[in-house]
Amino acid sequence: MLLKSIASETDFLDIDEDFVGLTQTPLRLERRQYRRTDMDHGQYGVERWEGPKAGGRSFGQLLNLSAGGILIRAQSGDYRVGAQLRIRLRLPAYAGIYPFVSADGSGQGSEEWCGWMTVVRVRKNDDDSFEIAGRLVDMRDIDRGMLGLYLSAQPLASHSDD
Repeated sequence: MLLKSIASETDFLDIDEDFVGLTQTPLRLERRQYRRTDMDHGQYGVERWEGPKAGGRSFGQLLNLSAGGILIRAQSGDYRVGAQLRIRLRLPAYAGIYPFVSADGSGQGSEEWCGWMTVVRVRKNDDDSFEIAGRLVDMRDIDRGMLGLYLSAQPLASHSDD
């Protein structure tokens, strides 16, 4: 009610008290640090990565992705919040942009990233599948930057109240 105190001091402002109360509307703040992008249109798989000798095994389908996190649809929900999972993502180049930078130091673009995710949510769906949300925790800054650029060329994910 700062406006009312200013009005009483100056005597030249005619402010309707009901109007002053209506000017304070709640704002919805975005919690996410990185832009989330819908990826389920591409039917991209995510693998649990056991290393180059053991290879990967199917983990689930990529639903959406940001430079900081991932949402996967999986058939198994046997994961606890806080669990560390090593995953492998393979995404094709899009509009001439590779999503990652090769780890061999060559500076070349790469379609693959292997790293760790921390499970932050496991939710069962009506069709008995599970949505597993996680943070990408050990991604190099250059990969995070390239992934952000790559995703900026993709369509946005629909907003939900997650």
